[in-house]
Amino acid sequence: MADVDIARLADGQREFDGLDLSKAALTDLLPPGPLVFRDCDLTGSDLTEAGLVQAVFEGCVLDRADFRRADLDGARFSGGGGAGARFGGAELIDAVFTDADLSGADFVNALLTDVSFTGCRLIGAKLSGCRGTGYTVARSNLTLADLSGCGFRGQAIEGVRFDDANLAACDFTKAVFTDCRLIRAHLVDAKFDKADLRGADLGEPDDTDLRRLRGAVIGHGQAAALLAARGLTVV
Repeated sequence: MADVDIARLADGQREFDGLDLSKAALTDLLPPGPLVFRDCDLTGSDLTEAGLVQAVFEGCVLDRADFRRADLDGARFSGGGGAGARFGGAELIDAVFTDADLSGADFVNALLTDVSFTGCRLIGAKLSGCRGTGYTVARSNLTLADLSGCGFRGQAIEGVRFDDANLAACDFTKAVFTDCRLIRAHLVDAKFDKADLRGADLGEPDDTDLRRLRGAVIGHGQAAALLAARGLTVV
């Protein structure tokens, strides 16, 4: 069945529904022009250096798919899963990820400019060492993700879990957190100058982590909880 589905890529079509393209070398088989994949299985497929400008992936299985060095400018990923997918060195200008499972995905050295992740599962994802102007995240789970060195300066960050994430050297200057979690996040050399953390659950940071939050704004309730954990009572 997979061989039959792969052969359909050469039919001149640009929209594909429900194809089994798993574990296939697809780069040289893709027709030119923007492509649409709906409910296709691309598990473990090889799309290295593929031209996928403005491609659409709706409800597709992209687990362990290899998009390294692919051109994904303007691509749209919605629903489905891409656990362990590899995007290293890919170009992702204006790409959009919505409601996708990207747990363990690797974006190291990818070009991320005006990329958005909304409603995504990015547990353990690698987003460090990216090039470009960056990305935004909203209503997403980045527990255990590596975001070291990433920039969120001035962003409104809503509904994001950074629990146990590596946020070393991240720039959160003037960022505003709403309904977020930063429990046990690694904050070495992170910048929080004038960041608004009143909408963030900080957990029980130790004195070292509190010093790393220097310059941030927190609420009275947060301050009281932090002091209570150190044996002081706010009245």
